[in-house]
Amino acid sequence: MTAPQPSATMPADLLAHARAAKGFMPPDEGDLLFRYAVERLSHGPALEVGTYCGKSAVYLGAAAQRAGGEAVVFTVDHHRGSEENQAGWEHHDGSLVDEEIGLMDTLPVFRRTVRAAGLEEQVIAVVGRSRAVSRWWTTPLSLLFIDGGHGEQPARDDYEGWTPHVMPGGLLVIHDVFPDPAEGGRPPYELIYLPALASGRFEEIEALGSMRVLRRV
Repeated sequence: MTAPQPSATMPADLLAHARAAKGFMPPDEGDLLFRYAVERLSHGPALEVGTYCGKSAVYLGAAAQRAGGEAVVFTVDHHRGSEENQAGWEHHDGSLVDEEIGLMDTLPVFRRTVRAAGLEEQVIAVVGRSRAVSRWWTTPLSLLFIDGGHGEQPARDDYEGWTPHVMPGGLLVIHDVFPDPAEGGRPPYELIYLPALASGRFEEIEALGSMRVLRRV
């Protein structure tokens, strides 16, 4: 499989929405996600693990819109925030806390993000914990994007629960892969990326920043 052609670029208005949304996706990695999704979405749905406020969902939804037809993206999240998003941690955002219950709730922000981008027909939210949803999932995926919780158990659950659903020729895209421990947390690297390669089911086809793109063989 060759890399997507550079001509697969996002419309300016959707790109502006993606870059303005809350989240942690660098622009070049978002562009890469969009281009690979455009390539794959004609073969079946894409699924994202880890929605947060919808930044990467806009990149994926824009690709589904570009692909046309019935192309859709599912995005799975419990919307209570990952471990690193909780109070006292580096990536905590107090504006996302529901004051009535004292817990994070990113779902309203996600919904506003997708609506503002005009992508409600392309992006389908699945609200629930990744492990529970994956246990009942049956549809083959043309692209799986894992950007969920970065603790050891969430990463292990995402790998074990979702990678079997990637169709032959489909793509596994993993975010926050840091081979150097000084650059970031270990679970996405040690518990998703390395096991995927060691399984013999996937081969790496591109790396950019902390993003890794693997093809199901």
